Amino acid sequence: MISDSHNDFKQENKKTIMSLNKIFFLLLICSIINGCTEPYIIETNTYEEALVVEATITNELKKQEITLSKTSRLEANETKIETGAKVYITDNTGLKYDFEEVSGKYVSKTEFQIIPGREYKLNITVKDGRSYESTIEKMPPINPIQDVKALVETKELDTKELDKGVAIHVYSNDQTGEAKYYRYKFEESYKIIAPNWSIYKATIVPGSTPTSNPSIKLISNPTNTKTCYGSKNSTDLLLTSTAELNENKVDFPVRFISNQNYIITHRYSILVYQYVENLAAYTYYKTLKKISDSSSLLSPLQPGFLYGNIKSKNNPDDKVIGYFDVVSVSSKRIFFNYSDLFPKDPLPPYYTECEQMGLNFCFFGIDCDGDNLVYGFTNNTITYNSNSGNRYYVYPAPCGDCTTFSSNIKPPFWED
Repeated sequence: MISDSHNDFKQENKKTIMSLNKIFFLLLICSIINGCTEPYIIETNTYEEALVVEATITNELKKQEITLSKTSRLEANETKIETGAKVYITDNTGLKYDFEEVSGKYVSKTEFQIIPGREYKLNITVKDGRSYESTIEKMPPINPIQDVKALVETKELDTKELDKGVAIHVYSNDQTGEAKYYRYKFEESYKIIAPNWSIYKATIVPGSTPTSNPSIKLISNPTNTKTCYGSKNSTDLLLTSTAELNENKVDFPVRFISNQNYIITHRYSILVYQYVENLAAYTYYKTLKKISDSSSLLSPLQPGFLYGNIKSKNNPDDKVIGYFDVVSVSSKRIFFNYSDLFPKDPLPPYYTECEQMGLNFCFFGIDCDGDNLVYGFTNNTITYNSNSGNRYYVYPAPCGDCTTFSSNIKPPFWED
């Protein structure tokens, strides 16, 4: 995949984990401070550390991954990763799947997939000797995605105004009536074209002596700075259920994108994952979503400590947060162009405002901008567009060079 965008994925995931850790920490505080029914000033000495487990094991044949971290203090800026742990999964046939620490995660040493009818248990021992285990879990029913569609819709904003855009809908239909609870994630990718790219690039040539002024030389601009690709992962908990419907048909809007969002300006792709959950897992995620969406985490409505299906083997009072999720998963990718859905509409605004500036390349006088041009071209904060004599017309760098904020490597799955 894209190297820069892959780093973006990792950063997004890191932010999500840190956010969840802080939510969990607040829940711990709520349980300590009599349910948080009175205003309370949080101080560092109220901090209680707990293990946070993120483990979703699927029916995909692959190296499965588990993340272990610790709850963070409110003032913390980084996630505290739990290192040096012993992690493995067992099933009721006697098989054992060992995990090893790789780049801040625990990855299974061999590829495996969960099998219908088998029972699985997660086991964790951290480096200080504390041990944890999950309840026994089975794979829920398999119900693959039938279709994913991009539809033009309007959405009501908080301001009561209507926002026109693209709604990504996921469809599935369980004829057996057994699959009722669903969780979704997505990876979106999009094409970016710098609107003010020029065939020439300005470079600064130092003066012949230490006291002489530099000059500007125009060279051919590589075309690999004109077209780029961006990628993002979903971070919200996306849940739906058919338990209260007359039919087990899913029509779920997993993503809405305003038609003023630059990511759909040219070509856009989304890969949607559908996880079929059991009732217990669905209830856990639904509660977590309600907590994380709350406008006030320290409100009287807090449910206290959020228990999952993992507990301490050594000490019943030892806090552990998270869920060992055994799920069936399916996925589907679609592509669309902006012109396919909005053939008569102007393109959305670019990633950043692109206002042309005219600067004079001289170093003495009121209207001289030589130092600014030298700095801008040297540090890639501006991009050359054209010139008339010593007057150079430039744009902010992202407007002429998309690699300043995204990657120019085409994803391997991309279809033009």
